[in-house]
Amino acid sequence: MNLNYSDEQQMLRDQVQKFCESDYSFNKREEILRSELGYDADLWKLFSELGWLSLPFSEKNGGFGYGPVELSVLFEEFGKVLIVEPYLSTIVLSGTILDKSNYTNSASLLEEITSGSSQISLAYLEDGSKNDHTSTNSNLSKSDTGYVLNGTKGLVLNGGNADRFIVSAKKDDELTLLIVDADKKGISVNTYPTIDGQSCAEITFENVDVAESNIIATGLEAVELLDNTISLATLCISAESIGCMTACYLKTVEYTKGREQFGQPISNFQVLQHKMVDMFIESEVCKSLLFKAMLECESEAETKFKSVSALKAQIGKSGKAVAQDAVQLHGGMGVSDEMSIGHYLKKLIAIDALFGNSNYHLTKYSQL
Repeated sequence: MNLNYSDEQQMLRDQVQKFCESDYSFNKREEILRSELGYDADLWKLFSELGWLSLPFSEKNGGFGYGPVELSVLFEEFGKVLIVEPYLSTIVLSGTILDKSNYTNSASLLEEITSGSSQISLAYLEDGSKNDHTSTNSNLSKSDTGYVLNGTKGLVLNGGNADRFIVSAKKDDELTLLIVDADKKGISVNTYPTIDGQSCAEITFENVDVAESNIIATGLEAVELLDNTISLATLCISAESIGCMTACYLKTVEYTKGREQFGQPISNFQVLQHKMVDMFIESEVCKSLLFKAMLECESEAETKFKSVSALKAQIGKSGKAVAQDAVQLHGGMGVSDEMSIGHYLKKLIAIDALFGNSNYHLTKYSQL
């Protein structure tokens, strides 16, 4: 098995690293989070110009045809500086469904996404679904002009900024995915921030008129699209988590070298050295699982879902452990808003909860 990145993949990593180091400081991120949108529209346009918004889409839809490995590289670098732009919601979740489906309008919608002019959010989670993305109480019923959509969706990433939603609902007892314009009559949006500062929304659909041409997929095709999309998104945030852990470890080493106690840097104390070694080991264990999962997703191996669940289960455990140790070694400064280290802890807590926490994926792993 070749575990070396290709020249193209390494070039992508170098490009993202250069951007993060020059254009995405911690103070810049804090300014973005305080803005009305919760992301930087100019940077989103820059992502488009750099080709990052076209990265995972097929060539027939105007993309570069890259896969899970390249997305993992991108998200790992994003995690190191806590990127808040809605790449996960618009590109990975919504974009993947459109790109992999047989929907006739996919190409035109993806063109709007990759140009940076349109945002689309996936609305699939509901109260009581327990992270089962195929379970829904939303209903799509027949009407004189097409269909009527009723239901409520929670934890819709970037929902407040979306121009359209991809919604899951039941039509004739079959799971159905459909696309709905956000300005449709009968849609109400309640936005709120998550623990890591990102924007989410609860979306209510009340007697919303939907044309039959808005249906993306039904039945087994819809289930497979959601299964594969959520699995890819789980892989991406796991890679992002590894980027966060790497940053936590490196920032902690740097901090302990500069902080003095009893006339010497605290990095000289053996008990703290052991802590930092533990942080490094936890990160490396997760990296090994990431390699296995992303290569199996790339090759469409039968065990890819199991490998992704193994990775996510370990990420939930290791991510919080690494961030908590980092905060502890920073002392009181570690929990202040002025230092980035506490924000990594918040991000890793949010990642653990997203798409099922560590316990959920450990159970899922044992059942696959």
